[in-house]
Amino acid sequence: MTSLYDFSFLNQNNQATPLDSYRGKVLLIVNTATGCGLTPQYQGLQELYERYQDQGFEILDFPCNQF
Repeated sequence: MTSLYDFSFLNQNNQATPLDSYRGKVLLIVNTATGCGLTPQYQGLQELYERYQDQGFEILDFPCNQF
């Protein structure tokens, strides 16, 4: 059975990053709007990350300009 950890994504440097490198962490995977008025969610995501990062929390943000 395929799991989340079997996938990879291209990071901001266009390099493949395996999700397996996040094994053991708590992940929030989000698709966010860019280039429009729908970006105030970044402040909330930053606050969430700062609050829980010491507990192994990571946010993977996949921006999209199709909103």
